[in-house]
Amino acid sequence: MQTPLEINYQHVSRSEWIDDYVRSRVAKLEHFNRDIVSCRVVIEQTQNPHRTGNPYRALVEVNLPAKGELVAEKSDKVTDPQIQLRPIIRGAFEAMEKQLKKQTAKRDGKVKQRYHDEPIPPVATVVRLFETDGYGFIKSLSGEEFYFHKNSVLHHDFDRLTVGTRVRFEPEEGEEGLQASTVQIIDKPGVGGAADGEDDLDMPAGWEQDTSR
Repeated sequence: MQTPLEINYQHVSRSEWIDDYVRSRVAKLEHFNRDIVSCRVVIEQTQNPHRTGNPYRALVEVNLPAKGELVAEKSDKVTDPQIQLRPIIRGAFEAMEKQLKKQTAKRDGKVKQRYHDEPIPPVATVVRLFETDGYGFIKSLSGEEFYFHKNSVLHHDFDRLTVGTRVRFEPEEGEEGLQASTVQIIDKPGVGGAADGEDDLDMPAGWEQDTSR
């Protein structure tokens, strides 16, 4: 993840075993989707003055590039939090795993099939940048444009991008159109440093005219 894991306790005493268990479950989430930007976990006892035996709740929030936030939660009444909180936490993470599996299957099924004849990962050129808002657009060699968020740029290199920078990326089919994840700089226009065998890569037609901000 690009952002450190956040674990919050509300009306529940912090516990080392809960922290360790949550970290192990978050590590498992990253196996289902490598694009996770951040994860926030809340362990709480809900407060309701009109009820006794208020239920405990585990909430898992995961942020994905260009996908927004995924939320999963599980709640139940417990008599011994040290013993019975674990299945509540597990249930919340299992629900999140299902969501991540669905996102990954959607990406792999729709996008990788579409680009099976292109180099993996494909090459594109930055055509528009919106530095203040933290996003931009790249154009593939076939002329298609992909949205990307700064969190998708590897090694925190978003600030190094300029119009004309060549990148490799992983294509995704987002809810609002084509998106790029795992964006990696190859080189900049007029600057050496391309990897061996990449000197003859073409630029997409019209990239140099498409410099609107």
